[in-house]
Amino acid sequence: MKLIIGDQIPDIEIFHLVDGESQKNKLREILGKDKIILFGLPGAFTSTCSKLHLPGFVVNADRIKTKGIKNIFCLSVNDPYVMNAWGEINNTENKIKMLSDPYLSFTKAIGAEVDRNSKGMGIRSNRYAMVIENLKVISIQVEKETKECGLTSAESLLNKL
Repeated sequence: MKLIIGDQIPDIEIFHLVDGESQKNKLREILGKDKIILFGLPGAFTSTCSKLHLPGFVVNADRIKTKGIKNIFCLSVNDPYVMNAWGEINNTENKIKMLSDPYLSFTKAIGAEVDRNSKGMGIRSNRYAMVIENLKVISIQVEKETKECGLTSAESLLNKL
């Protein structure tokens, strides 16, 4: 991962759904200047992401927000419709905003790309979690293996906030 504590978030275009339509925006515009969490993962509907990572943030979203976090964002190398559907199935509603990086623009800019061709997934994102304030990284955790989510889990972040 190239991104480190103290770095500004790159101003890369990503996608998300607005009123059911795909919309492209600059990530900085979406994140805003508040204190937020941005966590990235290999893919919607994948095993660790679906069983542990996203559900942990859904369950703990309210507790996380009591620690001064304004918003929680989930970003993956999927299209915005897949991210939206995955969010609906996991009841992210007003708890987590689902973001899409289908062309790996942000993922490559921060050095988080991992090769999962041998698993039939192509190039994906490593698993990470950041606390960002005023678009500056104030904390970052990165997993050594994408199948793990101990360092980047909601529970781990709660202990550090």
